[in-house]
Amino acid sequence: MIEINGVNKSFGDIKALDNIVATIEEGSIFGLVGTNGAGKSTLLRVLSGVLKPDTGMAMVDGEDVYENAAAKSRICFLSDTAYFFPNATARNMADYYAIVYPDFNKERFDELVGKFGLDPKRKINTFSKGMKKQVSVLLGICAQTRYLFCDETFDGLDPVMRQAVKSLFAVELLNRNFTPVIASHSLRELEDICDHVGLLHKGGILLSKDLEDMKFHIHKVQCVIRNPVFEEELLKELDVLQHEKRGSLLTIVARGTKQEILMSVEQKEPLFYEVLPLTLEEIFISETEVAGYDIKNIIF
Repeated sequence: MIEINGVNKSFGDIKALDNIVATIEEGSIFGLVGTNGAGKSTLLRVLSGVLKPDTGMAMVDGEDVYENAAAKSRICFLSDTAYFFPNATARNMADYYAIVYPDFNKERFDELVGKFGLDPKRKINTFSKGMKKQVSVLLGICAQTRYLFCDETFDGLDPVMRQAVKSLFAVELLNRNFTPVIASHSLRELEDICDHVGLLHKGGILLSKDLEDMKFHIHKVQCVIRNPVFEEELLKELDVLQHEKRGSLLTIVARGTKQEILMSVEQKEPLFYEVLPLTLEEIFISETEVAGYDIKNIIF
C-alpha cells in the first residue's frame, strides 16, 4: 500500500505539491489525472524516492521511500521521456534492467518484444516516439516490481498499442502482486482501465474516488414533466449537481442510486424520461463544479 501524508514540495517560488494526502491500495490501478503543471510528475518522483518532499512523507508498505533502497526495489518509475543509453538496443536495456532489478524476466521481455513487433537488436534512437514508449513499458512490466509508476504512459501510442498496453496491465494484475499508478492529462485514457482516480489540481488532490462507487452513486437523467410545480419539487428532492432546461426537456445530474433517482422522477408524472450513461469526464466536471472550481481551467 502507498500512503502519502501531507506531502509538500516547492521549487523556488513554485508550489508543485500542496499538502498531498492520499492512499493507494494494493492490487488496484490508480489513475492520476491533471493538466500539465498540476504536479503529476513531481508526485511520481516523490513516490519513487527521486525527490525528497519539503515536508510530509511518502510511504510504500509502511516504509519511507526517500533514500531507502529496500522500498525503492519494489518500485519501477517510467518517466514521460524515457532515457536510453546512447546507441543502446532494446536487448542492451534489458541487460541493464536485469542488473538493477534482480527479478527482471528476460524471457518474458524477449517474448513481448516479439509480440509488439519490435526489433530487439535495432538501436532505440532510430525508433519512433511510440516505439520508444513501448520499449519503456515492456521494460517496466518485466522488471517484476510490485509498484509501477507511469508518467503519460499512453502518450505517443496509437489506439491499437494503447489497448495492448492496457491488456498487458490487466494480465499482470491477474498473475502477480502488481499495482500500477498511471498519470495522464486525459480522463478518457484512464476510464476503461483504472479502479480509482485522483484529480490533481494546482499541486493538491481535489478528488480521489473509486470509479465503480462513483458511477453507482451519480447519474444523468433526462425527462419531460408537464407540471412546473412537480419539476421544482423534483429539483429540491434530488441531490442535484447540475441541471439544465432546454425547451421542455430537463436534464439533471444528481447523486444517488439509479433506483432512487428514477423513483423520484416517476412520482412526478413525466411524459418521458431516460437515464443516460455518464463518462468519467462528465462525473468529474459535475463534482468539481460543486466544489467551486471552473473545470474548464482544470481539464481542458
